[in-house]
Amino acid sequence: MSTPDYKTMTTAEIREDFLKFFEGKGCKLYPSSSLIPDDPSLLLANAGMNQFKEYYQGTKTMKEIGACSCQKCLRTNDIDNIGDARHLSFFEMLGNFSFGGYTKADAIAWAWEFCTSPEHLGLPADRLYMTVFEDDDEAIELWHAQGVPYDHISRLGAEDNFWAAGPTGPCGPCSEVYFDQGPAFEGEKPGDDGDRYLEFWNLVFTQYDRQEDGSMPDLPHRNIDTGMGLERIAAIMQHEGSNYEGDVLRTLIGVGEQLSGKAYHHDKATDKSLRILADHSRAVSFMIGDGILPSNEGRGYVLRRLLRRAVYHGRLLGIKGEFLTTYFHEVQRLLGDVYPELIENKALIEGIMVAEEDRFSATLDAGEESLKAELEKLPDGARLSGEVAFKLHDTYGFPIDLTREIAANAGHAVDMDAFDREMNAQKERARATANRDAWGNATTVWVALSDTLPETEFVGYDVDSLDGCKVLAIVRDGEAVSSAKVGDKVEVVLDRTPFYGEMGGQVGDTGKLGPARVTNTLHHEGGIVGHEAEVIDGPLQVGDVVRAAVDHGRRELIRRNHTATHLLDAALKQVLGDHVSQAGSLVAPDRLRFDFTHFEAMTKDELERVEGLVNAEIFAAEPIVTRVMGLEEAKASGAVALFGEKYGDVVRVVSTGDSDAPFSRELCGGTHARNTAELGFFKIVSESSVGSNARRIEAVTSAGAIEYVDERLAMLDEAAATLKCRPTDVPGRVSQMRDELRDARKKVSVAKGAATGDVISAALKNAADLGAYRCVFASVQGVSGKDLRSVWDSIRDGANGEPIACVIASTTADNKVALLAAGTDGAVAAGFAAGDVIRQIAGIVGGRGGGRPNMAQAGGSDPSKVDEALAAARTAVGA
Repeated sequence: MSTPDYKTMTTAEIREDFLKFFEGKGCKLYPSSSLIPDDPSLLLANAGMNQFKEYYQGTKTMKEIGACSCQKCLRTNDIDNIGDARHLSFFEMLGNFSFGGYTKADAIAWAWEFCTSPEHLGLPADRLYMTVFEDDDEAIELWHAQGVPYDHISRLGAEDNFWAAGPTGPCGPCSEVYFDQGPAFEGEKPGDDGDRYLEFWNLVFTQYDRQEDGSMPDLPHRNIDTGMGLERIAAIMQHEGSNYEGDVLRTLIGVGEQLSGKAYHHDKATDKSLRILADHSRAVSFMIGDGILPSNEGRGYVLRRLLRRAVYHGRLLGIKGEFLTTYFHEVQRLLGDVYPELIENKALIEGIMVAEEDRFSATLDAGEESLKAELEKLPDGARLSGEVAFKLHDTYGFPIDLTREIAANAGHAVDMDAFDREMNAQKERARATANRDAWGNATTVWVALSDTLPETEFVGYDVDSLDGCKVLAIVRDGEAVSSAKVGDKVEVVLDRTPFYGEMGGQVGDTGKLGPARVTNTLHHEGGIVGHEAEVIDGPLQVGDVVRAAVDHGRRELIRRNHTATHLLDAALKQVLGDHVSQAGSLVAPDRLRFDFTHFEAMTKDELERVEGLVNAEIFAAEPIVTRVMGLEEAKASGAVALFGEKYGDVVRVVSTGDSDAPFSRELCGGTHARNTAELGFFKIVSESSVGSNARRIEAVTSAGAIEYVDERLAMLDEAAATLKCRPTDVPGRVSQMRDELRDARKKVSVAKGAATGDVISAALKNAADLGAYRCVFASVQGVSGKDLRSVWDSIRDGANGEPIACVIASTTADNKVALLAAGTDGAVAAGFAAGDVIRQIAGIVGGRGGGRPNMAQAGGSDPSKVDEALAAARTAVGA
């Protein structure tokens, strides 16, 4: 084996060296943003540029010359390709960025320096190739100035080397850096489909602003956006030809080898499954760690699909039982020092993985049963419908590979053309949702105002009203206006305000603002607070100085309920475990709602313990202590941070009590009670599911709790009066009445059974003789559709083994119709078809139904047509 002509570096060394290099050039180092992007047009963070969008748009400015980061990214548009040597779902993207700070020439010079300098990657210059946009002569000369020969620079078209935010807007040429892996790999030139020339760094020069007429004037300032796939450069620096051969992913492949007892590079199917497990286990670890929970839509669906695909490939490898947490522990070991959320959210990640594995194993079993039932219906050699295969995939998450394997074992192929059509239609629906213009919201009135107005100063922690507030802007119907008259509904911007804008689950304040009534308060771009208001007393103009007064009573109720959510969060963690994390909330004046991660319904005992802990803190009359401190200091103090929430360098920490270990301590910008005693008492109203791994508690405090208890006492008094007993005797009286009702129903059932038995006996005697079998036609009263099956059992038993069939109609207790047709094997062999009979007569009684030849049922709404339906049944069978 030849000696490598460049050094070896680990993934961790490359990451650290890249970030230090660009910090040394004057770029500010930013931590990776969450996989949950701030941008509502994006499903998941998929590029390093995502967190810098506002700088690109010019709505924010940066004092440094640029930025650098290592961004967590997740892309699933080609999930079916994951498992080959190249594609990944989760990856780390090294990037350096400029927003008018440094130039295209700088970006190219620094890229060349980092790639070739022995102090950094030290790649051989003769193995590096560049591609540029076909018209970008500037980039060619800039690369050549660094010493790149012209024959190592290729021109490519817009499809490969031009980036655009959309049909209009920011755009510009790209330049890509390729590494020549040598003649052992297929490929003739950079940009072809082979693997010889491997692209590992893309430099995007966003310098134009494309107009609707196609013209492209220069942007006010040029932007630089580069991205280097860490897994890809790691494979290069470790002298490997595949992303999966780099140290991180190869280590995770080793976990699969240990769990399955199968070796990597043994056969293609095993290799693919081992790669998928390595990729998907890392992806789901990071997704859950960033607060994404499995669901049937959005990013939660992506998580569930990746997790289930991993479980399926574990089954293919013969791995028994739960295994994903074993992968997670290795992901945590490899990457936890860089991404502390993997450590901080360990309990949650493990809990979600175990719960989803258990659930999907049961789902796989159910899907397999459903598939086998469909296969039993097929004639020998017939193809399984592609629509059925897609339904199994979409409803059960049942993998198409498994469907094809089971079908093949049963002697059937799958109509893959129809399946692919259904899959493509689904992808188009998803693409239509996901590919919204990520830059389209940049032209709203609030973005324009954020360029000229300062951030609104919030003073509402200390006061509920304030004189001398200046009106800076008025927005009506999406446009900035200079004044508003009586009756106008507007949003008003002040220089400072006591009104809290809706955020973090807490509803916005209401009240009075000069001559206007404020109905809600909202946050907008650039830290601007908008007061939704209706002018009710005289005009309002930009420049007016007004008094702003929050509805004090409403604000006090909101304060108490917000503090209660903190106490509830802490109590849930104590009772249920550290996996509990807030997944959403509503803090309103009359109630609070708290969503949290948990895997099963809470028991009565758990709810009572949580309620007791919260009330103990309320009765302890602990002061609510608020401190402002640095983010790292706050985390070190044990303050709880919310998933997906972005915090600045300085944060507000809210604690119950002033001890070193308070009952609750959270990062929070909301308004709170001054003392827990202000909450009065806390009462849980309900606990319910809001998804497979999330629960919801609704509760009340103070005035809301009193109102809730008063309502329940009033209902108890009313029930006692109706039952003619004392309130304390209501449960016993209800239990007594329930037993009496059950006894009465038994007596009625016995009487009905006797009456029905008489009807059936008579009908058996008068059964129509159809030659090869007899058929009973009967009408009964008060028998449910379910119990009609018992009637059929009686008829069949009464026939003493002779071929027999029946058509029975019942007028049920709720004045509906239940129909049943059934026949023994002998009757069916002689031509009786229960499903056909029911389909012909169900419409007569206003219903529909069907079934198999030996039994079918239907319901209906018109009991007056029962005799007509039975007559039609006679005709249908030729009686």
